[in-house]
Formats: sequence, structure tokens, C-alpha cells
Amino acid sequence: AALLQKLSIEPFTYGMVLKKVYDNGSLFDAKVLDITDDVLAFKFTEALRALASVSLGLGFPTQASVPHSIANAYKAILAVTIQCENYTFDKADTVKEYLADPSKFAGSGGGGGGGATAAAAEEVKEEEPEEEEAPGGGMDVFGDGGAGGGGDY
Repeated sequence: AALLQKLSIEPFTYGMVLKKVYDNGSLFDAKVLDITDDVLAFKFTEALRALASVSLGLGFPTQASVPHSIANAYKAILAVTIQCENYTFDKADTVKEYLADPSKFAGSGGGGGGGATAAAAEEVKEEEPEEEEAPGGGMDVFGDGGAGGGGDY
């Protein structure tokens, strides 16, 4: 280093700037080398979500759409069961109890609110804004007071 300094030679580095990548007859941008596992996992989940959506829309069961189909079937059966008085099953009983009296389940949420009292809760309660009435005058978007009758169609 001392000799280079006496000869006035500055240190330098060589490097290559990668512009394109050639692989199996295909030419790619250098950006493909920046792909991480997180990017691959995100792209895979997005593709899986799209596949499940298309499969559900077409009614064609695939491994990606079956869990959603089962959940939708459960929701449909539960909706019918809640309306029936003489038919039920275990999971529907829990939902029926909740719908009958939600206050029984109020403490089981585990929200971790702390020791707030009822008085503090009433202070925080917001006033609901009153709805303003629409201005009168019998005018509508088309300016005929709603008496036009729709002659254009």
C-alpha cells in the first residue's frame, strides 16, 4: 500500500453489471436474480387464490376449492337449521344459543379490554349524528320533479 501511494496509484475495483441472463435458450432480465423465497411464496399463494376463485365460480371442484366449498355448504346448512324449529346439530345449537342471547357470550371474547367500568364506557359513547332531510322543492336529477314518466325509454 505504501509503494502504491508513492507511485500515485489509486486503488480500484473491477466489476460487472449484469444486464441479461441466458438460460436454456431464453433471455431474461437481471431482475430475475433478485427473487427471494418470500416473493415466490407470495406469487404461489396469489395463483392458488385465483385457482380457487375460478374453480368455485365454475363449480368445478379442485384441491384448492374444496375447503371453500365445504365452508360454504356448512354456512348453507346452518342457515337452514337456524330457521327450523325441530332439526338441529351440535354446532348449530351453539349458534342458536348465541342468536337467542348474545349477552351470555359477551365475556368469552378474550378481547383484553382491561378494567374499564360501565361509567367510563358511557363517557366514550359517541352521539349519533342526526340525518339531514333532503331539500324539498320536488326536484330530482332530471329537473322534472319526478313527474316525467320516463319518456326516453
